[in-house]
Amino acid sequence: EDSGAAGELDIGELLAGDGHDVEQFDIGSAERVAQAAGEGTEFDRIVVAGGDGSLALAAEQAERLRVPLGVVAAGTANDFARRMGLPDDLEEAARLAGSGDRTRRIDIADLGGRSFLNVASLGLAPAAAEAAHELKARLGPLAYAIGAVRAGATAEPFPARVVCDGSEVFDGEAWQITVGSTGAFGGGSQIDADADDGMLDVVVIEGGPRAALARRAYGLRRGGVEEQAGVHDSRGAAVEVECGPGEALNIDGEVCEVTSVGHDGGERGSIRFGVRPQALELVIG
Repeated sequence: EDSGAAGELDIGELLAGDGHDVEQFDIGSAERVAQAAGEGTEFDRIVVAGGDGSLALAAEQAERLRVPLGVVAAGTANDFARRMGLPDDLEEAARLAGSGDRTRRIDIADLGGRSFLNVASLGLAPAAAEAAHELKARLGPLAYAIGAVRAGATAEPFPARVVCDGSEVFDGEAWQITVGSTGAFGGGSQIDADADDGMLDVVVIEGGPRAALARRAYGLRRGGVEEQAGVHDSRGAAVEVECGPGEALNIDGEVCEVTSVGHDGGERGSIRFGVRPQALELVIG
C-alpha cells in the first residue's frame, strides 16, 4: 500500500471485512511479499493501492508468485486504471481488487531491469512532470496540463536516434520520445498501444517550431498523434534509444536520470527497452 489517497480508506481493513485473510506491506518493501511467500505464506492474489509509479513494484511480485494483481488507483492521475477501465472510486476499486473473478493478461515493459506498465518518455514529458510536481497536491490531475504548458514554453529539442527491432525509426532532433505498453500517461494523454500484444509502441515527435506543440498536445490528449506529419512511430519487441548524457526519463510518472550504456566522452549512449508478454494477470471485474 502507498500513501496518498489510499489514506482516506483503510484498504486492508475493508478487504478483511469482506472475509479476506490480509497481510499488509508498505509499497516501498514490495520484495517482502516474495520473502514472505518463501517463508511459507500463501497468497492467492496481491492488491496494490497507490499511484501509477507504484504499480510496477507490485506487478513484479504478482508475476513472480504467479498470482493475479488487483489495483486500487490512489494516485493523482491514475492513468493505468483509466486505460484498463478500473474504478476510480476507492471503495469500489478495493472490493473489485479483492473479490473480482475476471482477469486479463497484460504485458510488463522493461527498461534495464526496471519494470513499468504505462510509458517511459524522454524530452517534454519529464520536463512537464517536474513542472507539475509541486502543483499536484493542490490541483490534482490539472497539474499535468499546466506542467505540459510550462515545459512546452521552456524545453528544447534534443538529439536522438531510435531503433525498433533492429530498424531505424528516427535520427535527429526530437521534442519527445515515448515508449509505451498501455500507452497512457500525463493525466489523460495517450499513444496508440495495446497492453497485451507482446509489443512496445514507440512514438517520436520530431523537433520543429514550438508553436506546433499545441497540435501535438491535442493529438496526445484526443488520440491520433501518430497520424500527424513530423511524428514517427513503430512497434516491436525491442526498442533502443541513443541519446546524450543528462537526459531525464519519465517512467509511469516518476522522473529519473537516464541510465544508458556506451557513453564515451559525452557521445550518445543507448537506453534499451524490452517487454515480457502477458506476464501480469490483472483483475478487471
